[in-house]
This record gives sequence, C-alpha cells and structure tokens, in this order.
Amino acid sequence: MNNYRYYIADVFTQHLFSGAQIAVFPNAAGLDDNTMTLIARELNLTESVFIFRSNSAKNHYRMRIFSPTAEIAFAGHPIIAAAYVLGISGHIDLSESITPLIFEQPAGLIEVNISSENGMPSFVQFTRRTASVIDRFAPSDEELAQFLGIKQAELDHKKYAPRLVSCGFPYLIVPVWQYDSVRKAKFNYAAWSQSIAPQTAAQEILLFAPHTPHQDSDFHARLLGPRIGLHDDPPVGSAVPALCAYLCSFEHTQKGTHVFTLDRGEEKSRRSVIYIEMDNKREELLTIRVGGQAVISAEGMMHI
Repeated sequence: MNNYRYYIADVFTQHLFSGAQIAVFPNAAGLDDNTMTLIARELNLTESVFIFRSNSAKNHYRMRIFSPTAEIAFAGHPIIAAAYVLGISGHIDLSESITPLIFEQPAGLIEVNISSENGMPSFVQFTRRTASVIDRFAPSDEELAQFLGIKQAELDHKKYAPRLVSCGFPYLIVPVWQYDSVRKAKFNYAAWSQSIAPQTAAQEILLFAPHTPHQDSDFHARLLGPRIGLHDDPPVGSAVPALCAYLCSFEHTQKGTHVFTLDRGEEKSRRSVIYIEMDNKREELLTIRVGGQAVISAEGMMHI
C-alpha cells in the first residue's frame, strides 16, 4: 500500500469556501491512468490534479487533470491550485519574490510565475498563447432571449454583439447590459433545441455583462448550456481565452495590453475573481496572462 498526500485548494479567491475546489496530489509518482480516474471519481470535485516531477529542468512538472468522468487536456484553475500547493507544501523553493516554473499539460507547456511573500505563495500567473476562430453568425435576438430566459432588450448590440468563438472549444458568447441579467438567466433546453443554436457546434454559452456590483471586477460572466445543470454556475476559466479573443475582435478594443478582472458566481455560490492581461497585437496568436489567488481548505492522505 502506498500513501499519497493531497490538498484541496479554493481557487481564484482569497476567501475560504469560495472559488472553485481543486484537489492536488503534489507527488503522484506511481499512479497510472486508471487509478487517477478512480481517485477523481472518488473525490468528485470539478478537477483533480496529479503532479509528476520532470527530469528535464528545475521547476518543470508534468500535470495530469481529471474530472470525475474524463481526463482534461487543458484547464486554468488546476494551474493556480497546483502552484499554490507546490509552494505551501515545500516542493519548490520560494526564496525569491517571483519563482518561474513550467507545467506540462497534454495541451502543451504552460509558463507560470509564482509571486511570494515570506516564502509563501501570494499570487500565481500563467501565460498562454492561443489562436482563435471567430464567427459572427449567431442566433437571432428572439432565439437568444428565449433559450436564456431574458428579455431581448437586455442584450447588448451597441458595444458588443453575440459571436461564436473557438480557441479549441467553441463558445457562443452573448453580451448583456446588466449584471442582474446574467444572474437571473435560466437556460431553456426546449427553446435551444428549436433554435439554430445547436447548428453552431457550441454547447456552452458564455453570458457576460460589463458591469458588476463588486469593486474588484470589471466583467461578470456565467456559463450556461444543454450540458450544464439548471442551477449550476461552473468555473469559467476554460472560457477566458475565447472571451479575450472575442473582446479583441471588436475595433474599439485598441492595440496594446489590456488589464481587467472577471468574476463569476455570488458569495453564496463560491464567487471567483480572475485577473487577466491580454496583448492585443491583432496577430494570429493572442498572448494572455491569467492570474489569481488561492487558499488551502483541506489536507489529507489517500491509501492506495
């Protein structure tokens, strides 16, 4: 029998019992695919992360990410969680104010910087360069309003507009004027199936508003769709590259570096705050830097 220590981190938050819960095994050497699948199913969190030290360079780690149902090629929350756990558990030296490391995911290499204070992680930021495909074809306002459970007047067509964006996974991105429209939206599967939306190939809708009641965020977002539970408010980290590409597709988003924050959820539904930088050079590849904080909520040992 082997013992594997693991930690549960609340990610993209400074507050315990907020953000997204991620399990991290900082030393997963010896675990095979089947065992990692079973562990993820047993813990039943959004994602469980398994870290393997690489022999190629210092502070270079392989990362495997599993949901309770399948392995995931890329996800942002596990990067923040893993970096925090490696720092807090003493697996990496945080004697410098900023410590660089590399996480190798199935989707590729991810550059990460850990900011620290007194040897403890305080902020994690990772860089991703992504290509996007943007399609201005979208369902009509009437269809959007029907399957989102909102009024047509709540949709924004002056500053933004609905568009289909894919950075490897397609999202139907829909802007509204107000925070309350995002919160009260209720996905209607019958209206969705009768619209042209399923023809877009997107199975998830990123609904967002450029206004929030919180001083620490610029945008508020929520994911809805036929595969998302009616009352669920899942993490939006995987949709951040698509949202950045979407924002850059509008002429009023000028060339240069843009810094903003995105939040999801409410205090009662594990609110998250994501810090984003994007370099809008109007080139094929868009450079995005995503950052956040985390807190450790639990530590345990699994006997395998």
